[in-house]
Amino acid sequence: MKRARYVIGLPILCVETGKQAGIAKDLLLNADWQVEAILLEIKHWYSAAKFIWLADVIAIGEDAITIPNLDAVKPLVEQLDLTALLSGDNKVKGMPIITVNGQQLGVIEDVYLEPKWGKQVIGYELTEGFISDLKEGRKWLPLPDSVKIGEDAVIVPVGASEALQEIFEPLEE
Repeated sequence: MKRARYVIGLPILCVETGKQAGIAKDLLLNADWQVEAILLEIKHWYSAAKFIWLADVIAIGEDAITIPNLDAVKPLVEQLDLTALLSGDNKVKGMPIITVNGQQLGVIEDVYLEPKWGKQVIGYELTEGFISDLKEGRKWLPLPDSVKIGEDAVIVPVGASEALQEIFEPLEE
């Protein structure tokens, strides 16, 4: 499994020219918890935001993200109907996960992506705070069948609490 935080910060390289197109700043998710696009870091404070559709990505490797050419980099001129993982007004990191019956399972610290392409979110790394992380470790919640990203919380089915697992080390392959 890949953690989203290991994808963020990777350089984005153009295979055609070998030129660096930018650095991955954030992942943009759709309502089905699939990564749709990669947001690039802004080089200058007056620069427009840019992104790359995941469909235009050749590979997400351990050391870099590769794209075929610089045409894959698009200006972010309009509001996309996507949710950012780390930044923006409706970011996922830091949102509490609440079951339908009102039980808080934790707060999203990171998401895990499928190992091969890293397109689908397959689970969450949850925290209950710094002290709890040190004493008990973080928790892993596999992606439930139905999930609703709300304004202030992520809502999951009641049975999701039974799927929680404690982790003391990151779940890596």
